[in-house]
Amino acid sequence: MIVCVCHRVSDRDIAIAASSGCPNFEALQDDLRVATACGACRDCACAVFEESRIKGGAPRARGMAVAAQALLAA
Repeated sequence: MIVCVCHRVSDRDIAIAASSGCPNFEALQDDLRVATACGACRDCACAVFEESRIKGGAPRARGMAVAAQALLAA
């Protein structure tokens, strides 16, 4: 889903940045420009960033890793 309409930043973009070692939300803003125009997405973007840091990355990437592990185990 698109989180920041102004800069067309998706939840997946944020999750990838978080899992790639982005240290904090301010650095995320520098990298992706999320929540730097109108600011309406700031709360949502912060929540997605924190959730992604806790869970360890993009949902699709995690799903692919689990699928790959299952194939290797079989």
